[in-house]
Parts: sequence; structure tokens; C-alpha cells
Amino acid sequence: MNSPGQTPTSKPDRRHVYTNVVLGALLMVATLPGRTQGLGLVTEPLLEELALDRVRFANLNLWASLLGAFVCLPAGRLIDRLGLRPVSFVLLGGLALATLGLSLHHAGIAMLFLWLFLARAFGQSGLSVAAISAVAKAGSGRNGPALGFFSVLLSLLFVAAFVAVGASVSEAGWRHAWREVAAGVGLLILPLSIAFLREPAGEARSAGAGTEPDRGLGLREALRTPLFWIASGAVASFAFASSGLGLFNEAVLAEVGHERATYHHFLAVTTGVAVLGQFLCGWLSARRPLPLLLGSALAAYALSLVLLAHAQSPSVLWGAAALMGLSAGFVTVLFFAIWGHAYGRRELGRIQGVAQGITVLASALGPLAFAMVREVLGSYAPALYGLGFAALMFAVAAFVLRRSPRDAAA
Repeated sequence: MNSPGQTPTSKPDRRHVYTNVVLGALLMVATLPGRTQGLGLVTEPLLEELALDRVRFANLNLWASLLGAFVCLPAGRLIDRLGLRPVSFVLLGGLALATLGLSLHHAGIAMLFLWLFLARAFGQSGLSVAAISAVAKAGSGRNGPALGFFSVLLSLLFVAAFVAVGASVSEAGWRHAWREVAAGVGLLILPLSIAFLREPAGEARSAGAGTEPDRGLGLREALRTPLFWIASGAVASFAFASSGLGLFNEAVLAEVGHERATYHHFLAVTTGVAVLGQFLCGWLSARRPLPLLLGSALAAYALSLVLLAHAQSPSVLWGAAALMGLSAGFVTVLFFAIWGHAYGRRELGRIQGVAQGITVLASALGPLAFAMVREVLGSYAPALYGLGFAALMFAVAAFVLRRSPRDAAA
């Protein structure tokens, strides 16, 4: 109930919500040159031209990812203090310069590491936080259709980016392709973000303008809630497993008797089902508690990992692919939805910065863990069992919790 002289917190303008949803997707796609999947598009020709061995490049990439993850925290803090536009401007500009720098690099391990670190820091870390904040701060954290639209649009944009960059690498070489990516980030996405990105009147900013003050939680308060550690741990375990599996998926399938063509079909099935999962989760997020949906997604993912270790038969393989795709679609939507819904906008950037940092660290360590388990134990199956058990434990914790702080207070 509002006291005299107060008005309810204004409902976000639908146009502003979808404007930020589209731009949030563009910001996330702009992180491509700072992501493992994006760097994977140019890794082989880069290694060949620079005469680098894989182990050295893998170590450079690992440390660039680990150190870059720490940028998530100040990025979130600056978004809360300065707003989305100025921080996005700096991050997009820095990423464009880092991508251009890598395209011009010819010699020197130190400089190569610098370009990789800057791409990871500005892209995978900082710009990811900005993209999440663009969606959440627009008020779409409780808007299921907007979140579903965002996740599907993001998937389609990434597919288009992979195809376009891959074709450019094949036709004109990796340097030309990376210069095109730098131009796209700096000359297209950056101006669009500055022109159209909305900084909605959030609860914290509107408190002094006659509206109801923000009842969201600050970072320290959020860190004291079980939900933060359950949700961030659940997403981190998913990122840890999916990054390792993503790098060695073909080898994992070969271990259970499948050929390369099956690997490509497996990717197609998981991607297609993930889009359906995003739609379904977007619809359910407005109707069911988000921790309950997160627990369901992690339970399905745990089962898919165990099935994959025994996927000699086609029925088990495609069952695992369907469960993996469905859970990936749910986790994608929930990672963008749960923080704003649970903690409000007061220090949303800081909260999301910490959560994204944990996720980046986990995704950086996942491939290393898969490789070490395979080398020591001779099989990927123990890694699948262990990560399936971890995902199941987070699922149980989410089921026990059931509700977010705001759900409980409602």
C-alpha cells in the first residue's frame, strides 16, 4: 500500500522493454570475439600462420579467460552507478579495438596474450554483464514472453554470426574476418546502443521522484541469501559441463561408438530443442517460481549427462540430446530472469557481475577438467557422471528452496 503522496512504481513501457531486449541480444552477440566459440572460428588458421602450438595457445586462452572474469565485478558496479549507455560505449569500443588488434598481430606471445585478455575482459565478461542488465533493468525479468523472445532472438543472431564469420574466414582469411567483426562491433552495434539503449526509470532512481522506493536487495544482502549461491552455482555447474562437453563433444560421442556425422546431427538436435525450451521457459517463468524451473532444468541436464555416457543406442543418444537441449534453453532464459526478479534493480549490475564472473570462471575451467579426466582415467564417462551428480545436487537445492526472496515476500 502506498502512503499519501506516493504513486505506484511505474510499469515499464512495453516498447522500451522490447527495445532493450533487442539491444541486449545485440550486445551479447557482440561478445563473439571474446568467447571460446567465437575464437574457435579463427583458431586453426591463426595457429598455422603464427606457428603456435596448441598447448601454449590453450594456456594463453585459459589465463586470459580467468583474469578477464574479474572485470565482471567492476562492470556491474559501474552500470549501477553510471548507467548502461556509458559503460556499454566503453566496453564495445574496447572490444572493437581488441578485435582489431588481434587481426593486426604478427609476432610476440605477450602481445597475443594482451589481445586475448582484452577481448575476454571487454567481451565475454564486461559486455555480457551489460547485456544481462539491459534486459533485466528494462523490467523484463518478470516478463515471460519478452524473455522467451530475447533468448530465441539471441540464438538466431549467434547462428547468423557463426555462419557469416565462418564464411568470411573461409573466403578471405581470419584477419579479414576479424576486421569485419571489429567493424561490426564498433561501427554498427556501438552506435545503435548509444542511440536506442534505454535506461528505464528503475526503482532506485525513481524513489526520489514521488514513486515508491526500491525494495530490492543490495549485493551484500543478496550474497547472504541461499538463492544467490544455489542459482549461481547451478548455472556455473551447467557452464562448466557445457564448455567442456562443447569442446570435446565429438570425442565423447566417438567414445560410445558414433561417427562425426552423428556429432553434427547431435548439435542440430540440441540447438533446435533449446529454442523450444526457451519458448517454454519464457511462458512458464510468469506462472511458476523460477527456482522450481531452475531445479527442473538442472535435473534434466543431470540425466542427459548420465545418458550420454551410455549412448551407444540411437534412442538413448537422441533422448540425451533432447534433454540437453531442453535444459539449455531453460538455463539460458533463467540466467537472465532470476536476478532481477529475485533482487530488484537497486544493485542489479553488481549482483549480475558477481554471478557472471562465477560463470566465466567455471566455463574457463570446464575444458581443462574434461581433458584431465580423459588423460588420467582413460574415459570421459567419469567426468559426465561427476558433473551429472553436481547438477543433480543443485537441482535438489533449488527444489528445496522453491521460491525466491520476492516470491516469499509476496
